[in-house]
Amino acid sequence: MPESKRRTKNPQAAAERAARSAESPNPVWYKPVMFGLMLLGLVWVMVYYISQTLFPIPNIGGWNIVIGFGIAMIGFFMTTNWK
Repeated sequence: MPESKRRTKNPQAAAERAARSAESPNPVWYKPVMFGLMLLGLVWVMVYYISQTLFPIPNIGGWNIVIGFGIAMIGFFMTTNWK
């Protein structure tokens, strides 16, 4: 029975595949924006409570909490892509 030929490994092809599969790092601005959004959301909610609902936007009432948590959640969602 004839034997099948052995495959030879191509080191150049393996290097190309490794380079393609390697993910590029995040841009320099990514981490400051991520932490900045989390802090901005926290400060937004804190200002709302400390000012007794007069600030940051007085006419929308409790929606200030939603806005603050929304800003913070954007920052937290950014952490899923942080490398």
